[in-house]
Amino acid sequence: MRLTSYTDYALRTLMYLAANRDRLVTIQDIADLHGIAKNHLTKVVHQLGLLGLVDTVRGRNGGLMLGREPGAINIGEVVRSTETDFLMAECFDENNQGCAYSAACRLKNVLGEATAAYLRVLDSVTLENLMQKPQSTAPLLQPIRVQKSRSTSKT
Repeated sequence: MRLTSYTDYALRTLMYLAANRDRLVTIQDIADLHGIAKNHLTKVVHQLGLLGLVDTVRGRNGGLMLGREPGAINIGEVVRSTETDFLMAECFDENNQGCAYSAACRLKNVLGEATAAYLRVLDSVTLENLMQKPQSTAPLLQPIRVQKSRSTSKT
């Protein structure tokens, strides 16, 4: 199973905010670090705000911060809130009429159990769990300052 980029960006945003709890963070900070389009990330942050996971401070010195304690942010809940569906195969779609095996298929049950197990694992993890080793993750979550160099071409 693969998460959508939307969910991936939501999780990265929450991790970044958890690693930078001592300051307000901007969407641009997160977008620059991860190479994400600011407009797309704005939509993700908006939904995280609606879910109460992110608080925003408006104004010139505004920014983002976690809306809950990291221990109260369940990763399974975040994934369920940001993914559109968990249909592992087309047979999970109620409108699917094309499978010749649907009357006696056991694969659908097995895939359903696999999806449930996947979500159980995510339900057992909080944002705090993900951030338990700040000495190894903190440097990775700091904004990267890229110097633009001038390129000269000889003709």
